Amino acid sequence: MEELFLIKCIDQIHDGLCNGLARFSGASRAALIYALDKDSPLRIYDPCDLLRGHEPRLEEIYLKHKKKTQNPPAEEANGPGEYAHPELAGIIACGGHFPSIFYQTWFSEHHVDMCSTGPTQRWLEYACRLLSQDLGTKSITDLETSGYVLQNFATHAVRDHIVDMRNLSLGPDTRLRIYPILDAILNISKTQEEGKWAFGDLIFVEPSQVHRIHYLATFGDFERPALKDFKHTRKLLQAVEGNKHKLVSNGQKIIGIGTGRMPDFSVTAEFRGNHGFIRVQDETICSFADGGFHSSTRQANLVQLEEVLLELNLDSSKLYTIMKVASTLVRSAQERKHGCALVLDFGSPLANISGQHLETPLDLKRHMDLDLATSLAKVDGALHIDMMYLKLHAFASLLDGRAVAGENRARGARYNSALRFTAEHDQVILVVVSSDRPISIIQHGAEIKARCDWEPKYQCLSEPMTLEDWIQQPNHS
Repeated sequence: MEELFLIKCIDQIHDGLCNGLARFSGASRAALIYALDKDSPLRIYDPCDLLRGHEPRLEEIYLKHKKKTQNPPAEEANGPGEYAHPELAGIIACGGHFPSIFYQTWFSEHHVDMCSTGPTQRWLEYACRLLSQDLGTKSITDLETSGYVLQNFATHAVRDHIVDMRNLSLGPDTRLRIYPILDAILNISKTQEEGKWAFGDLIFVEPSQVHRIHYLATFGDFERPALKDFKHTRKLLQAVEGNKHKLVSNGQKIIGIGTGRMPDFSVTAEFRGNHGFIRVQDETICSFADGGFHSSTRQANLVQLEEVLLELNLDSSKLYTIMKVASTLVRSAQERKHGCALVLDFGSPLANISGQHLETPLDLKRHMDLDLATSLAKVDGALHIDMMYLKLHAFASLLDGRAVAGENRARGARYNSALRFTAEHDQVILVVVSSDRPISIIQHGAEIKARCDWEPKYQCLSEPMTLEDWIQQPNHS
């Protein structure tokens, strides 16, 4: 019965963790390595094969060096304590020792477009606490509660990371309350003024340090707008729109408008229209959009394009220039909220494409020509670019071809036309930017993804394998 309870606890927390992180960072997997007591074997719960490929490193850490057999420090014997987290490429880990379970470490994915790993680490840290708590209380009626908590932990994870950063530098005796600040940021971001989203910076400063700011304008003590008056704060943000000034708050009231250097470890909310970012010092903590917090930097993710270009054995300077031009065109399309397609043609001669051809190709290495290309990308059709010389030969190009397997009816004509065109032209790489932000890299009639889509594996609950048996498993599929 106790074994079944343990497995059920792990399963509920794992599901809640994956669902919660999926909302915060996109589709995410999670895994657990644990030992109930010092003499128990290490076991692994990894239903989605997150840790496959890391077997040598895990064997070195856990089986050769026997990390988990280390006793926790004496001061941690009666309370939670952290071990050094295993360093695995592309993985975020957090674990430690707790009274109810000798050792546990939760793992999740380090997405390439994360602002910061801090909130995700706090998420994993809380999963550790909840598993220990569930095993300590052994309450069957509260078994699903931990999963529900982890599904909606984004605000708490962001808050915990900000508090940890500030406490390390300013000490725990601070008066700036983070929860009301995060609530205000989301509400202001959802408030339109005359049909427009918020732009500008709102900075939250420790009350004891507000006098250190150089103010351009201040409000009287009895006329300071309350931060909870979101509509009024949204109106005042117009005063710092399009300049480097900041609207200053002490966490409860709006003090005035400041400029120049701000006190260290203040919390800054940068409103950028329908989205924004939260920063502390030089670290971007997270982004916010659609009434929630997210880990995404909201920048074009062209990792797959870089990997394809590396296979062409280009020299580093040419690779850098191609990536710079492609990033500029993609970023412009995203900011202007229009779709576009880039045909990167490395053939000789170039592919024959129907479109609006230029008598003299634009040299995309020149700033003025690249700026013009960003405008031409708004016209329906693709940009035909000679990738080896970085010259734009045509715009409004039509991509045609016969139907291919793998077409996606959930995507638009631009995406499926790119699949058809690349299936018949081996010498091109297509970058497709949809108006709703997704970016696809297409070659040889297929989209190139960082990883294959995975599906949850449904199975009867059974005791997780020992880490040693899992590493020695011949079939890693």
